[in-house]
Amino acid sequence: MKILGDGSDSGFTDIYRYMVADCEDGTRIIFVDCRQELESFRNTLVYSVGVSLLGFLAVFMLVLFWSKKIFKPVAESYAKQKRFITDASHEIKTPLTIIDANTEVIEMVNGESEWTKNTRDQVKRLTALTNQMVALSRLDENPEPKEKAKFDLSDVAYEVIDHFSSLSEVRGKKISADIEDGIKYVGDENSIRQLISILVDNAMKYAVESADISISLKRDGRKVKFVLKNLTDGMEEGSQDILFERFYRPDSSRNSETGGSGIGLSLAKSIVESHKGRITARCDVDGYITFQVTL
Repeated sequence: MKILGDGSDSGFTDIYRYMVADCEDGTRIIFVDCRQELESFRNTLVYSVGVSLLGFLAVFMLVLFWSKKIFKPVAESYAKQKRFITDASHEIKTPLTIIDANTEVIEMVNGESEWTKNTRDQVKRLTALTNQMVALSRLDENPEPKEKAKFDLSDVAYEVIDHFSSLSEVRGKKISADIEDGIKYVGDENSIRQLISILVDNAMKYAVESADISISLKRDGRKVKFVLKNLTDGMEEGSQDILFERFYRPDSSRNSETGGSGIGLSLAKSIVESHKGRITARCDVDGYITFQVTL
């Protein structure tokens, strides 16, 4: 009755295949036992899946084994490169210290001159570059923050901005800060302080003359957003995340004048990522570039 009620002329019920036929003496339902065919199909399916899984596992093991062999020289080369940067940076520090000390002695004997001043400026620039390279290399080797502790992020932001207040007056650039008080954060305080310093220093170097530098620090739910905005020139509209690439310099001549090395923003990105955060850079149609850090 169930088969007739379905209205189908043929099909399966349990292990039987059936067909409904109209005859002169009524309706006949013909059943065929398909137990053997169904079991054969089931076994074939199980074997096929099993063989596929074994084949996939075998290929995975081969790829895993040979990938280690293939990429081992690349990994070793990368590790040696990072070690070289760290070692070379430490080796550079010693002659820089000696050059700076000797220049100071020359100035004490003969007085300051254009050449000694230029030497000391270049020593400071090289020292800053060396320190950034060491910090970046250390973050590559160990991306986790050195020391994580709860601190007042608002106070850190105020202190960094205050540090740049004199420089901003000299360069005719006004810093406008909107810092929400009492924002607590758990992380490496020194690294976060360095992060904010890098972004503010970058704005001081590359913002157009007499431009305002807008800085804000706000809570956003369980996250914290630090936003820095300033007017710049020579930047295309849209995402400018390429600025975080190491040694990337969009305008070599301008970077030379301002002392940029192309490492600062890359270091800032590494600090943010070590705190599981995100940093972006975007330039709008009016030429304003906005750096946003979400922690």
